[in-house]
Amino acid sequence: MNELFEKLADCVEFGKINKVSPYPPNMKDQDGADEIAKQLLDQGVSANDILMKGLMIGMEKVGVKFRENKVFVPQVLMSAKAMTAALEHLKPYFQSGEAERKGTFIIGTVEGDLHDIGKNLVAMMVEGNGYEVIDLGTDVKAETFIEAAENNPGSVIGLSALLTTTMSNMEKIVGVIKEKHADLKVCIGGAPVNQDFCDRIGADSYNPDPQGVVEFLNALAS
Repeated sequence: MNELFEKLADCVEFGKINKVSPYPPNMKDQDGADEIAKQLLDQGVSANDILMKGLMIGMEKVGVKFRENKVFVPQVLMSAKAMTAALEHLKPYFQSGEAERKGTFIIGTVEGDLHDIGKNLVAMMVEGNGYEVIDLGTDVKAETFIEAAENNPGSVIGLSALLTTTMSNMEKIVGVIKEKHADLKVCIGGAPVNQDFCDRIGADSYNPDPQGVVEFLNALAS
């Protein structure tokens, strides 16, 4: 059993989606995350254990490597695809309540900004670490974030921006959210923002990489 967990973690870490996937070359013709997740379920392993002992370990390794510039966006996207393939088998168990998520994370790119690669990376990394992710897309207004948070009590909001011109919108959105729900946790990220900006606009956390967002959420959940 432990061997299958290790194989699943490796599939996520190295981006092996399924048996027919040619990537990575050194794992050609081997079972991928898709097949191994199904094997574990067929053997009676719980969805929670598959998530915690396999998928999350692989995603954490990728997150740390990405932070340290040991892998880059294409590799992370392959890892995310492998993780998504495995999660397809687990989702029915989460939806039925048989397995529990660690929390809910609402993410979107702020109003006026249509960039989504960074947001998508964070969303995939957070989901792979055991959270339900509600992705609101791009060009998202404050009211949309607030409505999603009100429909999901206890959730955390993540705001993304790539353009310096939309930093003012991020500031405005944080202000509106905090004015209406002071206790809502808001984290921010994106190329033009930093810790000083986070402190100035009253957000709760700034993270330069997806793994930092996961660590912030884990700290809140613990």
